[in-house]
Amino acid sequence: MISEIIFIAISMVALWLGARWLVDSASRIARLLGVSDLVIGLTVVALGTSAPEFAVTILAALRGYSNISVGNIVGSNIFNLGFILGGVAIVHQLQITPKLVYRDGFFLLSMSGLLLFFFRDLTLSRIEGAVLFIFLLLYLGYLFWRREPRETEETPDVNGSWKDVPILILGFTLVLGGSCLLVDSASSLARAVGISDWVIGVTIVAAGTSAPEFVTSLVASLKGRHSIAAGNLIGSDIFNLVGVLGLAGMLRPLQIDPSATGSLYMLVGMIIIVILFMRTGWKLTKAEGAFLVLLGAIRWIMDFS
Repeated sequence: MISEIIFIAISMVALWLGARWLVDSASRIARLLGVSDLVIGLTVVALGTSAPEFAVTILAALRGYSNISVGNIVGSNIFNLGFILGGVAIVHQLQITPKLVYRDGFFLLSMSGLLLFFFRDLTLSRIEGAVLFIFLLLYLGYLFWRREPRETEETPDVNGSWKDVPILILGFTLVLGGSCLLVDSASSLARAVGISDWVIGVTIVAAGTSAPEFVTSLVASLKGRHSIAAGNLIGSDIFNLVGVLGLAGMLRPLQIDPSATGSLYMLVGMIIIVILFMRTGWKLTKAEGAFLVLLGAIRWIMDFS
């Protein structure tokens, strides 16, 4: 158990360093390309921080563990919107742009509703998975076709260069490596204290694969990059639902237990709450963040019970 604790500490250091390089280089690349932090957060950063969910979900789907595959995505998305978005808002109040709410927030809500409809028979077919994945391609195409100019943030201007690309890749590598080490170590530690594999999957693994989102969004928020902080979480949830789960469904039809529908309904409900909070005053306050964390904690208690 001591070695697992040491590995967890090492993974957190790797996540923190990787997230700092990721945020800084992504912001400079955004300036170089002439696009906004929000688009970078919704695409480049979100794709990188969603890589752990992608690896776990695709591997579980190929091995026939549909409940773990779907549960990891749904659990990670709830964790993102509850613990992470709420926790980041508690540390530093987040300023929200209308586009994040009306364009990206409502797209996430509609895709969550579509996923809930697809699972009405407790199965996500290959065709339904393909539909989800096509929506992701259309969404990404629209983002870059209608890309808006970079917003003025409250941090000093920093000139970007193509030298930031290897820094971005190195940041991704540290974030992904740290998250994998964290998931393995935390899972081993949980089994050592007698927690079941199912509970590990929907709680610890979901939290571990969400660690890159947490560190990246927290660092971005502390640096004043609110568009990357919030866009990363919304973008990661979009990638998870329509990208990762869509691809997993295309590879192999996914079946879930009837009890899993409760988590799907909770995810839709949490997205609605987040959209409402973001719309009020175009910011996510510390009080609203605390409420989101409370919802996430209640969900964890329900899972463990």
